[in-house]
Amino acid sequence: MTSIVYDAIVIGAGSIGMPSAMYLAERGLKVLCLDQFASSGQGSNKCALGGIRATHSAPAKIKLCLDSLDVFSTWEETYGYNIEWYKGGYAFVAYRPEEEKLLKDLLVIQKRAGLNIDWLNKDDLLKASPGLREEGLLGGTLSPEDGSASPMRSNLAFKARAAELGVDFRFNERVTNIMRRKGKVVGVRTDKGGFATGCVVNAAGPWARAVAQAGGLDAPVAPDCHEGGITEPVAPFLDPMVVDIRPAPGSANFYFYQHRPGQVIFCYTPNPAIVGSDRRETSAYLPMIARRMVDLMPKLGNLKIRRTWRGLYPMTPDGSPIIGRSRELEGYVDAIGMCGQGYMLGPGVGALVARIVTNELRPGDAAILGELSPSRVFGGVEALK
Repeated sequence: MTSIVYDAIVIGAGSIGMPSAMYLAERGLKVLCLDQFASSGQGSNKCALGGIRATHSAPAKIKLCLDSLDVFSTWEETYGYNIEWYKGGYAFVAYRPEEEKLLKDLLVIQKRAGLNIDWLNKDDLLKASPGLREEGLLGGTLSPEDGSASPMRSNLAFKARAAELGVDFRFNERVTNIMRRKGKVVGVRTDKGGFATGCVVNAAGPWARAVAQAGGLDAPVAPDCHEGGITEPVAPFLDPMVVDIRPAPGSANFYFYQHRPGQVIFCYTPNPAIVGSDRRETSAYLPMIARRMVDLMPKLGNLKIRRTWRGLYPMTPDGSPIIGRSRELEGYVDAIGMCGQGYMLGPGVGALVARIVTNELRPGDAAILGELSPSRVFGGVEALK
């Protein structure tokens, strides 16, 4: 091993690992960030759509994403780095009584957790999102403080800040062993060397299970495949991210928004899930989602598609993240299983990881950690996963 002893080693330099390393260093720790790819953000981060919402049905995720929104919305003002933040909001539409009831029922949980959100009738929703198909529209929820930013610009901004704070980075290194002695972390070995530490943070996204197994542990995280796409840039016409949670043949839901530079970015959740790690895009994706998008907002039919891609969602059995200390290995911390929401959760989770490692939890953290505990019983599925 090297002669350098690190206070913490973060495995993964993506949506969760980079802000975790940044916040750990901000608290004065000597930090190393390792990643198997050639540079930061080259795993699932670069496949993220860029949507940032606190509109969830799980209180822990609402609170973590509210923290993230505070970071994204003030980053350029605070650090002078343009991450293409735009406060456009999120609109969940309802065309059936089933979705109307679900969205209205969730308002109780969401408001209790501090989310600014309301139900809008048809006319008000059309004012907020002109162009929606009017026939059959019952209304929807709007959370105006949600928004979007560039995942790649954000990752580079967090990396620059982390470097300023003294974080060391090593890329093209795959973790082969988390070294342990008497039930405690003592170091990390990679395919290129070894490093001493008493604390390891697993933030490896879809590859989290392999990292856990390198420490003699396991993690109920399995990747599945989601495809996204982007259009040519056009003049602004759409503020909120539009989310339609109605199921349809081949998809459980779909969503799209207009990015700050003008492109429309879109994705859907496959049904059934496509389990695995194949990141090659398919010919079936675009025809399926294009029909749904144009049916919901006919004007989208005039846009030209630039490209599509496929990314991996690190899924857990209940659709919620796994965050917290290991009971089996002292010094090992999970920040995994973000279920495709790592980008929006990143700063909130990263700050929480830093508080866990430094034993400086704030009021409310215990409830979040209880809900997302690695040792919880996995049952049920989040309504707005």
